[in-house]
Amino acid sequence: MTLKQKLEIIRRMLGLTQAKLAHRFDVSFATLNSWWNGKSTPRAKMQATIDELFLEVTGQKIIPADVLTAKKQALQQKSFQHKNIVGEILTNPDIRDQFILKLTYNSNSIEGSTLNEKDTAAVIFDNIALPNKSLTEQLEAKNHQTALNYLFDYISKMGEINEEMVVKLHSILMNGVRPDAGKYRDHAVRIRGTDLPTANYLNVPKLMLLVMKDAANKTDDIILLIAKVHSKFEQIHPFSDGNGRVGRLLMTAMLLKYNFVPAIIKQQQKQLYYTYLYKAQTKEDQSQLEDFLCEAIADGFDVLERKDIK
Repeated sequence: MTLKQKLEIIRRMLGLTQAKLAHRFDVSFATLNSWWNGKSTPRAKMQATIDELFLEVTGQKIIPADVLTAKKQALQQKSFQHKNIVGEILTNPDIRDQFILKLTYNSNSIEGSTLNEKDTAAVIFDNIALPNKSLTEQLEAKNHQTALNYLFDYISKMGEINEEMVVKLHSILMNGVRPDAGKYRDHAVRIRGTDLPTANYLNVPKLMLLVMKDAANKTDDIILLIAKVHSKFEQIHPFSDGNGRVGRLLMTAMLLKYNFVPAIIKQQQKQLYYTYLYKAQTKEDQSQLEDFLCEAIADGFDVLERKDIK
């Protein structure tokens, strides 16, 4: 594989422009462009950096256990600094609104919504109807806001992580969008862009009982548990539509239950997210997905602490 091919894959997987990719490598755009066009080659140390990042974005990197443990411990220390995170979200409207905006915009965008963050804010906070955007996308944004408000309130009242909660979230999310809102699918489906088989629809109720039993388990490693549950949930694909969004809402519920913040999975990292999820589902190796979630949770703590996230 040529250097240009590696750089293009890295750029696409990270959702960066060439200029931002140059910044990522701490070189000038002219230098990156020279590599890109084969007019020069990186020095050995930079080549090693490029090769390492290539392995990371393509799901081939091995995450050392001690590195992953250190990241989890740092997040746990953050959690200990806050007595009741969901209560903190509910009693601070600005923090609550930031979580709702970031989670709604990114989750819907991952699924193909064309609303940008400014559009999303106008729809969910100002009730503005955007004439140049589809009514369905705007309804999905409002529904996601409603689902999050329901979820924050539900977890604050010590609600259990169970199947009824997941079905309720789907019914809210797909209200007015699909006639089968709140119901498991009764037909076969495929996950776009992958050869991963989904569950036979006849087995969905039984499989959902099992995965939700796992989700409710007590654990000392909530990030590992979430990675496993999210992987299983998305492969079951229990609903006709909305599986990604409901799966991420379930992730939020599990994090809040353990006094962690919601994970902000950014839309520009969509391809990385899918790559690591697929690896977890097919290789029984959740390490890169866990590492990715650690970064997303760290972004969530930035929202809680009123810091800007990019």
